Amino acid sequence: MDFNETTTQNVVSMMDFQSDNGFSALSQVEAYWDALRGGDVMPKRSDVDPRGIERALEYAFIVERIAPGIARLRIAGSHLSDLMGMEVRGMPLSSMFVPACRRQIADLLTEVFERPASATLRLSGPGAVGKPARAAQMVLLPMKSDLGDVSRILGCVVALGEPGAVPCRFDMVQASVRALTSPDAGAGPVSFAEADDPAEETPPPSTGFSEPRAIFEPGGRRTLPPYLRLVKSDD
Repeated sequence: MDFNETTTQNVVSMMDFQSDNGFSALSQVEAYWDALRGGDVMPKRSDVDPRGIERALEYAFIVERIAPGIARLRIAGSHLSDLMGMEVRGMPLSSMFVPACRRQIADLLTEVFERPASATLRLSGPGAVGKPARAAQMVLLPMKSDLGDVSRILGCVVALGEPGAVPCRFDMVQASVRALTSPDAGAGPVSFAEADDPAEETPPPSTGFSEPRAIFEPGGRRTLPPYLRLVKSDD
């Protein structure tokens, strides 16, 4: 896995980060992203150095926004390919989810890019024959491109349990979205209820690890869909 644009000044080591719940990779990636942004709302894509998340690389990924609600996998660790049973670069992130929740994933991606916000997802996927469903978690952390637009996400996904049939597509059990401000300001979460309408997407052709410079011009700020509920927090 190659994040390119490697510079020594962006190495913020999280090698000693510990967690015993099986999802330590997510915590490591989120802590690294938070350290990179410093006093800003979010870091730039060019700030990311793979050495800072060495133990989590196989679970990490970067997606690029290509249309409202659609994000394409540009870089992906081996865990994602193992889950899908194929190379996933160039595929939409929604391809990792069952059709019934893809509309919800599209709305979630829109919130992460446009609010902007970070998101944490609890997922469930099929396990091996005779085994329980696989518990999984995913984090989505927005980043700016070198042009300054919010069009990248640093993410991480970890699935526990014995693998079943591939591709392993997940259902979303729960998701929370936290609007981003400067690190000192705090923000409240947004809770998601499950959507009913699926939305199919056609995967764009893979272009490997290259990230061509293209200016994204977002539309007006969207209001929350009717099945999203804003939860205020004093934290």
